[in-house]
Amino acid sequence: MGKKAAIKKRPRRAKAETKHHGRTTMNDEKHRISRVVTRTGDAGDTGLADGSRLRKTHPRIVALGSIDELNAHLGLLVALLSDQDELATDLLWMQQRLFDVGAGLAVPGTPRPLDTFVGQLDDRLKRINATLPPLTEFILPGGSIAAGQAHVARTTCRRAERDVIALLDAQPDEVHASWLQFLNRLSDYLFVAARTLARAAGGEVLWRPAPAPTN
Repeated sequence: MGKKAAIKKRPRRAKAETKHHGRTTMNDEKHRISRVVTRTGDAGDTGLADGSRLRKTHPRIVALGSIDELNAHLGLLVALLSDQDELATDLLWMQQRLFDVGAGLAVPGTPRPLDTFVGQLDDRLKRINATLPPLTEFILPGGSIAAGQAHVARTTCRRAERDVIALLDAQPDEVHASWLQFLNRLSDYLFVAARTLARAAGGEVLWRPAPAPTN
């Protein structure tokens, strides 16, 4: 009696489990992007999630790019905060919400509201601001690598906010008001986070105005 043909089992979908700042994330193969180089954008346009295409200079694409850039700067800041778990946890949460904004921008006609999250961000901002003394002088961006990166993220956030406003002006129905509220609060949070990190590294760097000209 011959041997039975081996039955090949279908391989189970691989999942990569990682831990980052106490949080476990699962990366499922079915969600991966298998093609990075598509060549479809070589002529200066790009595709949205609904299949439509726009020029890369369109206000929607500019806003998407700025949100993506902001998220990348937050990711770098998180990577610098191995000993700052509370801030890192906040920032990871903010990265998730920025992806929500990006998802809304990527599908015309489906803006995703963030109203609930604006209140949560307010609470996080008040929590860390309560640990700081009142600011009586202007401060320079810097104080440490992490504090400097928080300022870079803050200024990028301000630009992302301006770019979303430009889209709002061009297409009012395509921007949810809560996006602007969230971005405005986020830049405030990053300023306070920068102060916190600078003080932890030895102190904030104050602006020393040049002497007034004398006649």
